[in-house]
Amino acid sequence: MRDGELWAMADGGRRVEVDRLDPATCAVVERRTAAIDPYDPEDLALGPDGALWVGDIGDNDRARRTVAVIVLPARGEPVLHRLTYPDGPHDAEALLADAQGRVVVVTKEVTGLSGIYRAALDATALEKVGEVRLPDSTTVGGPVGSFGDVLVTGAAVSGDGRVVALRSYTDAWLYPVPVGGDVVEALAGAPVQVPLGGEPQGEAVAFDADGTLVSGSESRGGVAGQIREVAGAAAVARDGTAVAPSTEAEAPPEPAVNASLIGVAALVGVLVLGAVAMAVHGARRRR
Repeated sequence: MRDGELWAMADGGRRVEVDRLDPATCAVVERRTAAIDPYDPEDLALGPDGALWVGDIGDNDRARRTVAVIVLPARGEPVLHRLTYPDGPHDAEALLADAQGRVVVVTKEVTGLSGIYRAALDATALEKVGEVRLPDSTTVGGPVGSFGDVLVTGAAVSGDGRVVALRSYTDAWLYPVPVGGDVVEALAGAPVQVPLGGEPQGEAVAFDADGTLVSGSESRGGVAGQIREVAGAAAVARDGTAVAPSTEAEAPPEPAVNASLIGVAALVGVLVLGAVAMAVHGARRRR
């Protein structure tokens, strides 16, 4: 999300293309492109100057020599930044831009212990700065059963920089940023759970300007992708304020914020998009 705008991209493909969607109709109303042949773009982040960062960080075979961040400014030419891990290739689907404008990548590890890597945008090497393990979950959903609750498939920072979200196939986990702290410090803390049950392949997460959590799922197995909204989620994680009930007609009771850590609860409004997913898998290529 950017200034109330909803941006989405394809997962995979032979060119970089990011679309702004009309939230009501899902029609494409704006497009940013780059004449760059990516390997496996997996996530979007919003840079401090408002540019969109495409995280070309996917590596299912863990064979890439470098990963990349492609910066798409509102005006001007796209810029390609290549980065190398200090400890060999990793698959990743979660990209963040911290308050200092640095790249933060959270890897997708089958062991459940994900690495946190950071670098200045104009650097060539990532530095490992921490690790994070998502808490256990009983939420049902995603393409790989209960195994999917430990896999990090997306990330976002709230507009005020005070909450970081990591998501799995089944849940979003919201980490408050300590006063004077940063993204990496936040991920060492205790998160608030937002169950996202029933998404066919949830790999996208973002915050609206008012702190609404937005999650996105790809289409899979004939089940249409979805975009869901959890109103007030950032406030729950940030300062424990109660979340107002959704005014959506016939809104289902799940997903809901599991705020056992802070003693409050939330309702959620859901928008189901019949033909458009937040990200759509393309063919993977080895390079």
